Amino acid sequence: MYLYIKSLHIIFVVTWFAGLFYIVRLFIYQTEALQKAEPEKSILHNQLSKMSRLLWNVITWPSAIITLILATTLLVLQPFWLQQPFMHIKLTFVFLLYLYHFSCHYIYKKLQKGEIKYSSTQLRIWNEVATLFLVAVVFLIVLKNELNWIWGTIGFIGFGALLMIAIKIYKALREKS
Repeated sequence: MYLYIKSLHIIFVVTWFAGLFYIVRLFIYQTEALQKAEPEKSILHNQLSKMSRLLWNVITWPSAIITLILATTLLVLQPFWLQQPFMHIKLTFVFLLYLYHFSCHYIYKKLQKGEIKYSSTQLRIWNEVATLFLVAVVFLIVLKNELNWIWGTIGFIGFGALLMIAIKIYKALREKS
């Protein structure tokens, strides 16, 4: 039974991340649409709001909840994982990921009302935060105790810096065209 639950957990983690990655892309598009002139502004905002609502309420939220239920079940079935130091760090990243999810919910609610709180550039940067969580959690769960924490931390920070540089380069290229 454990492996079936673990398989379902992985599937719902994937769908949750898919939702988190795509919802922020939709936020970017909505933010840019809200800065356009009518009637384009209303048409795009209505369509993107509908897409966001369906993604958020039908895929992303249910996946986050099912992921949490399945993860809890896995830990109940094999509680020795909670004695492992890497699991404490992984659970810290997962906690931060849920905070990220809640912050996306806040942005979602504002954009559904047509309120812009962040620029599209800020949202592009925010979109990469989920990538950092994904990389950190996957490496922690795969490498477990073999992970050298100093190099892991340096790699995490370096990966984040590379993502920020890529965003700046992309922005410069977009502004040229």
